Amino acid sequence: MQTNLADFIKGTPEGIEAEAILRACVHCGFCTATCPTYQLLGDELDGPRGRIYLIKQVLEGVAPTRKTQLHLDRCLTCRNCETTCPSGVKYGRLVDIGRAVVERRVARPLGERIKRTTLKEVLPRAALFKPAVRAGQALRPLLPQGLQDKLRAAHPAAHGSAHVSNTWPARTHARRMLVLDGCVQPALAPSINAATARVLDALGVQLIAAPRAGCCGALRFHMNDQDGGLDDMRRNIDAWWPYVEPRAGEPAVEAIVMTASGCGVTVKDYGHLLAQDPAYAAKAARIAALTRDLSEILPQFEAQIADRIAAHPDGAVRVRVAYHPPCTLQHGQQIRGKVEGVLRAAGIDVTLCADSHLCCGSAGAYSMLHPDIAHALRERKLANLAQTGAGEIVSANIGCITHLQAGTDTPVTHWIELLERALAGSAPR
Repeated sequence: MQTNLADFIKGTPEGIEAEAILRACVHCGFCTATCPTYQLLGDELDGPRGRIYLIKQVLEGVAPTRKTQLHLDRCLTCRNCETTCPSGVKYGRLVDIGRAVVERRVARPLGERIKRTTLKEVLPRAALFKPAVRAGQALRPLLPQGLQDKLRAAHPAAHGSAHVSNTWPARTHARRMLVLDGCVQPALAPSINAATARVLDALGVQLIAAPRAGCCGALRFHMNDQDGGLDDMRRNIDAWWPYVEPRAGEPAVEAIVMTASGCGVTVKDYGHLLAQDPAYAAKAARIAALTRDLSEILPQFEAQIADRIAAHPDGAVRVRVAYHPPCTLQHGQQIRGKVEGVLRAAGIDVTLCADSHLCCGSAGAYSMLHPDIAHALRERKLANLAQTGAGEIVSANIGCITHLQAGTDTPVTHWIELLERALAGSAPR
């Protein structure tokens, strides 16, 4: 695609990157076949190819409008189009650049500004979000349906679990890894990281949460508060650095584990996002290189897991499970098949649904900003998951888990909790 960028962005780091991405696009349209919003709305401008044209026009000097902004807002940033694209177009990075430019040039209505500001100020801050969740749960019957859905138990005890435990193991091990608590997960599902810590403890690895680490930065960054998102990233780097480069005589952590794939795809991109920051560029690249999704850590223990399960066959998890792979894992991080492999090593009957490559509609704050589209995508996803005949759904991202659970009575949990049940020998009832 030929480009002629306007002076305001030409030659800048963002302009150089955007121009390279635009030039890689060959207009083939393969991306529209796997774009959830194009499939749902049938508008070329609500698909990747159309949005690329809109961004190109803006970067070449055409004044954006509210309509431009709406079409870019409607993008889930699921990055399915990147998996499909034969030319390797880095659409996710281009849409971040385009949205930031449009945000500076197009004023949003007051109500929309208030809603977006509230979300980006409350959700990333555990000190605000946790009390808000507790208050919301107490007042849940009085709230609008959309908020009631978000405050529904995201992760009920499933198939024989008498309770959900938030207890971390006390043992120490020579092998140590960091884990990110994140922002919404500690309030909505603290048992996910606790289960991760117990599973790794049983496998000889100590999991550590750095006290000052918080939101990965994705929420504010993708709501066009990119400076705020970068500040979140710098804070995490500062919190993790003493564990990455410890004092003499102390062991360094061997990985930074992500139990939410939405966080993982962002932290793995710290090196790129902070490349222009001389104080943090090198550290950010090191952090990104150390970051692993949980599904990249557990495969090395598959033989050990299988041996433990074989020793206690009466405690096997016998329910059929449907796995929903988050977009941030299968498209953003290009990780596929690893979760299923670990669960099968534990003797679990796990399956994927039809169109498992398509987004469930959660997409961070998207489901609160565009509920009609998000709910339509959720209903389609849940219908496909129901067709598998599974008695439980597992996923790898807190946003997907919460979003899906709001639309079904079938238990939706994180796959690590299912694995822990299998290892603990808690037979289904």
